[in-house]
Amino acid sequence: MSFKFSAAHSSRIKKSTKPPTINRNASPFSSLPRRKPVQRSSSKSATADDEDEDLFGDRLDDIGLVKALATDLTLRDVAQAIMYTRGKMWSSIPQERAGMNSTRIAEVLNFRASLPPIVTVSHIQALLNSPTTVEREIAELIKGRAIRKIVVGGRGSIGEALILVKDLEELIEKSTLEQSVKEKFTKLLYEHPTAMKIPRSELAPDDAKALTHAGFLTAATPTWTSTEVFSTPGQGSRGTMTSLNSISRAASGTLAAVGGEGAVHAAGGSGGGIGTPSTGELSLAIPATGAFLKLVAGARAHLVSLLSKSRFREAPETVLRQRWDGGIAADAALSAAKRSRGEFAGVLPGRTRKWKQFYGMTFDWILGECVGAGLVEVFETGSVGRGVRAL
Repeated sequence: MSFKFSAAHSSRIKKSTKPPTINRNASPFSSLPRRKPVQRSSSKSATADDEDEDLFGDRLDDIGLVKALATDLTLRDVAQAIMYTRGKMWSSIPQERAGMNSTRIAEVLNFRASLPPIVTVSHIQALLNSPTTVEREIAELIKGRAIRKIVVGGRGSIGEALILVKDLEELIEKSTLEQSVKEKFTKLLYEHPTAMKIPRSELAPDDAKALTHAGFLTAATPTWTSTEVFSTPGQGSRGTMTSLNSISRAASGTLAAVGGEGAVHAAGGSGGGIGTPSTGELSLAIPATGAFLKLVAGARAHLVSLLSKSRFREAPETVLRQRWDGGIAADAALSAAKRSRGEFAGVLPGRTRKWKQFYGMTFDWILGECVGAGLVEVFETGSVGRGVRAL
């Protein structure tokens, strides 16, 4: 056995015969083991709005409800509150970066101009201190021919609206009615300041038809309920305006056997029957009231849905205002600097629901509507300003 034998010849470790290559441009972290990127949850995208996040894990402090939303101390009566409410309904269209072309801006302005100058009673009650005092003052102003009350049946609190008499007279004067019809209708309203329905006998058939087509009169909604249909029938029954006794005695196949001529129209329906023009009543109305009620109802539901995104259905007023505005881009220097760097600086106003669906309705206006309707309440927190809670 030779003494020159060593373990190096029998070892499995072999030295490389190639010279090592040195990459001078390699990163010092290139030798570290690679790992797959962490898979993040796709439930919330990176572009999701901050509206979906609940910033407050606990309820807000409540030190008392806010009795009146209006901060203007000059509001002392209902007439001033009506003008104040109308002036606070719309936001001004941004001069720069509006996100709307000229056609859309014209649509927004035309829609605003087409709405009637009315205000709901519940909104006025939310602005002023005492609802009882407001109701008493409304009754006095109606008797004094200063304001007029319009009621749309089946709409609840949203269907009771107020309009200044001078605004109503301007609407009548701007309409396409004949001058004689305008004068007769204005005189009739002056003689009956508290009436919300006008007998058909007070107007000629042609005048009543013209006023109905213009939107100032509608068919009166019957005051009977569904339970009264099963009451004892008689002459001029409440539910049908016809008598089952007279129908049963009529000969088969005649008009009398189906209630007579214009039975559906006389019962308050919209059938094509020929109603007697000298009987029944017509309700006072304002043109384009339906568009106004539809807009307000949609805005109310949207504001309540914004509160539903919070855990306890409440949020500070500042946070709720940002949600209503949709996180639009501000005009501050910080936003301008972000835009110059190509960073995100907020959504353009024309792309938010506030402008696309509600034509720039202000947050303060819809908040007053919801408070007056009993959908939300405003309270003082003592720490983060006023809070808003859904009821």
